[in-house]
Amino acid sequence: MTESTPTPVHWKLVIDCANPQSQADFWAAALHYKVEDNNAFIERLLELGVLPREATVEFHARLAFRDLVGVRHPDDPYDEDNGAGLGRRLLFQRVPEAKSVKNRLHLDLHPGKGRRAEEVERLRELGASVQREVKEPGGEWAVMTDPEGNEFCVQ
Repeated sequence: MTESTPTPVHWKLVIDCANPQSQADFWAAALHYKVEDNNAFIERLLELGVLPREATVEFHARLAFRDLVGVRHPDDPYDEDNGAGLGRRLLFQRVPEAKSVKNRLHLDLHPGKGRRAEEVERLRELGASVQREVKEPGGEWAVMTDPEGNEFCVQ
């Protein structure tokens, strides 16, 4: 009997937020990712009557889901039928409650040796804030927050 290699599990990191569109724009710019284009899929769902118009918004001159927006790595495959990424992906979903405690999960960004200060400044210009600079025997990094207060680090 031959053992086969398991197929990798497809995953996405889902981030709760108040405004999925602004979070998608921030993180797409921060990571050099692409905002997913679900316009054709949404139009089909509207035509079929399975999606109410109020569940959509205009975003970058195209239809988008009001409460969900994904961003994906530009080199990864995506489903041409619905626009969803099939690789490295973040999905921002609207939730009614505000962030109230420290994240239990966060992103670490690695811009490359000697580029941390430059990247921190670029992210500030996109709307992030520096919470603190950390210098420990194991390394140095900046603890930052995105425009909605979610923590992430830049090493």
